[in-house]
Amino acid sequence: MSSLFSPLTLRGLTLKNRITVSPMCMYSSEDGFANDWHLVHLGSRAVGGAGLIITEAAAVAPEGRITPDDLGIWKDEHVPGLQRITTFLKEHGAAAGIQLAHAGRKASTYTSWKGSGVVPAEEGGWQTVAPSAVPFHAGQPAPTALDQAGINKVIADFRAATVRALAAGFQVVEVHAAHGYLLHEFLSPLSNARTDAYGGSFDNRIRLLLQVVEATRAEWPAEYPLFVRISATDWTEGGWSDDDSVQLAAILKEQGVDLLDCSTGGNVPTAAIPVGPGYQVAFAEKVKKEAGILTGAVGIITTAAQAEAIVASGQADLVLLAREMLRDPNFPLHAAKELGIDVAWPDQYARAKR
Repeated sequence: MSSLFSPLTLRGLTLKNRITVSPMCMYSSEDGFANDWHLVHLGSRAVGGAGLIITEAAAVAPEGRITPDDLGIWKDEHVPGLQRITTFLKEHGAAAGIQLAHAGRKASTYTSWKGSGVVPAEEGGWQTVAPSAVPFHAGQPAPTALDQAGINKVIADFRAATVRALAAGFQVVEVHAAHGYLLHEFLSPLSNARTDAYGGSFDNRIRLLLQVVEATRAEWPAEYPLFVRISATDWTEGGWSDDDSVQLAAILKEQGVDLLDCSTGGNVPTAAIPVGPGYQVAFAEKVKKEAGILTGAVGIITTAAQAEAIVASGQADLVLLAREMLRDPNFPLHAAKELGIDVAWPDQYARAKR
C-alpha cells in the first residue's frame, strides 16, 4: 500500500493519486493565449501520471500579469485554447486545475530571459496596482493604491475568470493569494498600509481575499473543489505569520475552500528564507492540524520516499511538485516503480514499463 498513490476525493472529484503538478509560469503566451507550448508542457505531465495538474498563474486581468508573456483568462477568446488542454489532460487520467491570479505591485516586469526589472510603458509596460502605493523594490515606480472601484473590479475579474474556467473544462480552481502578489499584498501588514476597511486589523486585511473567494465559490459548481494558495509566512518580523495562516484557514474552510496550498515568502525581497528539502512542509502540517483543513505541501520535494512520507505521516494531503516535474515529466510513473506500486502506463509507453 502507498499513501502517495491512494486516491483523494474532493467533493465530486476523485484524484487518482496525491501527486500534483504545481503552478509554474512558462512566460510563453502572447496576449494571454495558451498555445502548443502549454499543451505539450501540461499534457506530458498527464501522460507521466500526475493526479492533478494546475496551470501556471492565469491573469484575471491584463494588468494582473506578472510579465507581458503571462497566460491569461481575462477574455472569452482565451477559453478555446485552454479547453484544448483540459480535454487532453482528462483523456489521460489527470484532473485539470487552473490558478487564477493578479500580480498586483509585482506586475509589468520582464520575463527573466528577456531582461530584468519593470517594463517601461514605451515597451508595453503598464501601471501596477496594490493595496498601498508602496513598490516591491525600493526605487521602482510606485503602484497605484486601489480605490473601492478598483477593488470591486478585482472581485469582478476573479468572478468572470471563474466562469471562463468552468467553460474551459477545468475541475479545480486555485485562487492565488501567495508570493507577494495582489491578494497576499492585502494580507500582509508589510505591504498593506491602508486605513480603511481593507487595512489595519487582521479582519480588514483578509477582507479582499474573502470577497474574492465568495465570488469564486458562487460561480464554481458545488461538485468541484476550490483551493487557495497562501504564503504561510513572510519570513519577516512584523509580517504575515504561520499563526495568521491558521486563523485564515479556518475562515476559508467555512467559506467553502477545500484545500490550502501552503507555500511561503515572496512579499519581502530581503527575507531570509532557509531553503532546503521540504522546507515548507511544516507549514502545511501546522495549518492542517490546527485549522482542520486539507493541505498541500510544496517546496523542494524531489524524491518518491520524501513525497510518500509527507502524505503517509499526515503532514499534508497532497504534494505539489514543480522543479522536479520539469526535470522528469514522468516522475509519478518512476515514483510508483520505486515504491513498488503497480500503476497503469499509457498504452503507447507500455513497452518501457519493465
